[in-house]
Amino acid sequence: MNLRTITFTTISLLACGAAFAAEATPEGELKPFMGEPKFDRQQVFRGGRFPTVVVAKDGTVLAVWNGVKVRRSEDGGATWGPEISIGPGFMGGGVTVNDGNGDIFAFVSAGHPPSTEKIYRSQDHGKTWSIMDAVIKPDSKGNKPEMHMNDHGITLMRGAHKGRMIRPTRFYAKANNKTEWPDHYANAIYSDDGGKTWLTSEPFPANGTGEATIAELSDGRIYYNSRRHWVPEGMDNSTRWTAMSDDGGVTWKGLVNCTDLPDGPRDTGYGLMAGLVRLPVKDKDILIFSNVESPAGRHHGTVWASFDGGKTWPLKRLVTEGAFAYSSLDAGRPGTKSEGWIYLFSEGAGGEMWRFNLNWLLAGTKTGKGEVPKWVGGVTQP
Repeated sequence: MNLRTITFTTISLLACGAAFAAEATPEGELKPFMGEPKFDRQQVFRGGRFPTVVVAKDGTVLAVWNGVKVRRSEDGGATWGPEISIGPGFMGGGVTVNDGNGDIFAFVSAGHPPSTEKIYRSQDHGKTWSIMDAVIKPDSKGNKPEMHMNDHGITLMRGAHKGRMIRPTRFYAKANNKTEWPDHYANAIYSDDGGKTWLTSEPFPANGTGEATIAELSDGRIYYNSRRHWVPEGMDNSTRWTAMSDDGGVTWKGLVNCTDLPDGPRDTGYGLMAGLVRLPVKDKDILIFSNVESPAGRHHGTVWASFDGGKTWPLKRLVTEGAFAYSSLDAGRPGTKSEGWIYLFSEGAGGEMWRFNLNWLLAGTKTGKGEVPKWVGGVTQP
């Protein structure tokens, strides 16, 4: 092997190594989310509504607004690029990153109430988008899932369904009005072929649900947390509803009224879209949840933390006393400029992006619902 060949080979290996280093690993350590408490806010959009935030495989943060436009941050959320059009239509919610190859999927509806949907795909971390030839199949009842306003989807990392993409969806029955609410239900769509075909799960085990969130736990189960705008007479409808899947999101069971978490203002019983993310920390189930903590009105945006996969929520911290409505959460990826950050994208005063670390949240208020485990460390609890 001559010197020229050796030099070329060395350069090639270095280039491959640099490309590899630029990609995030699926999970890392808790440490990057700790350090000195960090918190800041940026106005990303003005006017409009319907937020979704996702972190691309390379660590680029995408703030998706109205479902049809996006701004990107390549420096972990410090600065934001210009608006990029995804495509014409109405918010579909549930933007999903394929952790296998980095593709990002956006679901755009024709109007509201949602009718037909188009699936747009980006293969360059959100810079450009094009319609994908994809099929969404109905559920076992023959009902077509509808996309409108659920938090982002995820890629499963464990078990027999590793690599599956899944995002929460819903069924609106005949219309979005009170007479139809008892027949509404949440569900999910999932794909095992890179987004070409999407199958629909069995219904979430409670009617009147929709606008949901999901997270895969460290044991491979999927945690489903949903808004609920209708319950049978006499039941509490001011808190969230949860269930689990142990078959990759095909079925849901173990319905629980999670009284630790509010579902919108406590006086309406109508609920509110919330954000949820599991921090990418190996073998730990740290969940962050966002909603309002308000007796009346959509304000006082707050985040909660669970350290046992959603069984208890021992900490909360106020984000803003101001207007706060629909919200979405995602977390930074190990090995990228987003590492260690938690991203909260909310509507209320336009599209506001809040970013903070776990150590900032740890200085919040104890809820009396469970305990913060000692392995978390961080700031001294009040």
